[in-house]
Amino acid sequence: MAFRIISTGGTFDKHYNPITGSLGFADSHLHEIAARMRLVAPVTLEVLMLIDSLDMLDHHRQQILAACRASAEERIIIIHGTDTMAETARVLGAAGLARTIILTGAMVPYEVAGSDALFNLGFAMGAAAQAGHGVQVAMNGRLHPWQSVRKNRAQGVFES
Repeated sequence: MAFRIISTGGTFDKHYNPITGSLGFADSHLHEIAARMRLVAPVTLEVLMLIDSLDMLDHHRQQILAACRASAEERIIIIHGTDTMAETARVLGAAGLARTIILTGAMVPYEVAGSDALFNLGFAMGAAAQAGHGVQVAMNGRLHPWQSVRKNRAQGVFES
């Protein structure tokens, strides 16, 4: 069973700048994370873009959809910013691809103490290995179908 992990940025991949005190993008943590996870299944890593999901536009979502269509792997995990993850899930779900697509992200950047990035990615990989074709969001140890997922901003969790 082979996987493709596509990074689009989001909080998951942000870097902390100690000089300015800001979070931004330098490069993806994806290759470091994959090495740290000691994956045994074949995995193709793809950094598609590094943007905050609040800056994501329709043409970005179409790029993600095109990457999923072009994937040789049927099991795809997309690392995405949490603010607009549900919108991207709806675009991918409506396309009805014969793929298992799991979107995940993080509320705290990977390189910051207390991050949920590794847990969410590991959970998403497990979900992708077990789920049938379709699109779901894997966050906080729960799977949510693309048709009904939403981010509860007051509680900082996803629900369906």
